[in-house]
Amino acid sequence: MDSILDSLMKTEFISICVRDPRLHKDDFWHTHIDYEICLHTNSMCFRKKSSCVRRRYSEFVWLRHCLQQNALIIELPKLPPWNPFFSLNNMEQVNQRMKGLQEFLEIVLQTPLLLSDSRLHLFLQSELSMTKMEKCALGQTRYTVAHAIQRASSSYINRFPLEDTDKASCDSDCESSSSSGLGLNVDTPMRGSPLPFFESSSRDPDLFSSLSESPSEQQHIEP
Repeated sequence: MDSILDSLMKTEFISICVRDPRLHKDDFWHTHIDYEICLHTNSMCFRKKSSCVRRRYSEFVWLRHCLQQNALIIELPKLPPWNPFFSLNNMEQVNQRMKGLQEFLEIVLQTPLLLSDSRLHLFLQSELSMTKMEKCALGQTRYTVAHAIQRASSSYINRFPLEDTDKASCDSDCESSSSSGLGLNVDTPMRGSPLPFFESSSRDPDLFSSLSESPSEQQHIEP
């Protein structure tokens, strides 16, 4: 049995990269920045083997808080510090934050206990808001965690080469981290300037339109 687990630990991989920061205009006065999170894996811990979603800094803060509550004995990695003088036009600051966010996720994905948290899977592979992720994880929605992940957009899947399932390949700025395989399955331009602007809109406007139970969460100001 031990040899089987050792073999799984050696052959499984989780590749994660944070890239493509985009500036969104919420209204005349407020903007925020989000990042593309791309995951490619052959780990049995993940229902979807390739996915890309977009998340903003405040959602990373939420995720860390959730993981800390669920794993009190584990010292979680720190996020890049919140900077009151953070400038969306300062490419060095944006790059440093993006790098710190990726390093945070890499360490989290190397921790078997954290891989069993359904909120981590929703964060990485669904398009739900923080409010909906929390409710879904608590079983307070009509759709399951697996359903939410399965219904997420797969328009970015072709960003990953799929010809070899036991080797991760991503862009040159993508780092890989290993999975222990002991987590539970989930059932129950940055090289261009300036940043493009996008009108802010809901991340999942039609995803669960017939299942929506709650109003949209309040807009955050933090980029």
